[in-house]
Amino acid sequence: MSLCEDFLLCNFPKCRAKLSGFAWVTACSHAFCDQHGSGEFSHSPAICPACSSALSGKLDIVRTELAPSEEYKAMVLAGLRPEIVLDISARALAFWTYQVHQERLFQEYSLSRAETQVKQAEKLLAQHSQSRELELNAMRGEISSLKKVMDEYKRKYSEVSERLMERNRQYQKLQGLYDSLRLRNMVVGEREGIRFAPPEFAPARRRDNTVMEGHHSPYNSPSLLGTGSEGNKIFSILEPDRTRSFFHFNSPANSQSLAFVRKQ
Repeated sequence: MSLCEDFLLCNFPKCRAKLSGFAWVTACSHAFCDQHGSGEFSHSPAICPACSSALSGKLDIVRTELAPSEEYKAMVLAGLRPEIVLDISARALAFWTYQVHQERLFQEYSLSRAETQVKQAEKLLAQHSQSRELELNAMRGEISSLKKVMDEYKRKYSEVSERLMERNRQYQKLQGLYDSLRLRNMVVGEREGIRFAPPEFAPARRRDNTVMEGHHSPYNSPSLLGTGSEGNKIFSILEPDRTRSFFHFNSPANSQSLAFVRKQ
């Protein structure tokens, strides 16, 4: 409350309501609103809620009207000598000055407390900001290291991809070579089987020495050229130099099967 304000505040703790209408005034220079004054001073002995002073006198507590009528103001000091009027006025002014002084002290205390809270908040904010800055720097370092690891993995991935592509090209090349060699071996084996076959198993020919279509001998048959008895492949045992006969490469089991074929 500033000096230019023309109202008082309730001195009850945590109330501080603007006084209007009726107020309770004590001899210890404290004023209370009508609500708290009626509640605190209704029992005896009365104790001042502001300073805990005992108020046992008849006029230690007065309920007064803050905005008296003109008739009251005309008669309240009527008939008193000027020095008494001045004394009453001086005491009333002293009461007002005390209230203003108390309010100023309270405002200074509130300001000091607020400044202390602000400083504590600023200190706490600075600590939090510093800790967050440290965490941010740590996260930046971690991100940088993770980027390096990711770049390293990308490099390794590109190298592995290139190797895989090269292996795939080599595999395709080898697969093509294998297919061509396999096809050539099949053709060569079929020709060798027809050439070294006995006369009775030679393919039927027409008068113009052409092989009849649809006629297959046991040696140019795909099943016989593929596998023999017990899984032996005939064309695989043929030697390139062709110096040995066909029967020299047969096992005893194959010889028996061929003897049986000749008897038939």
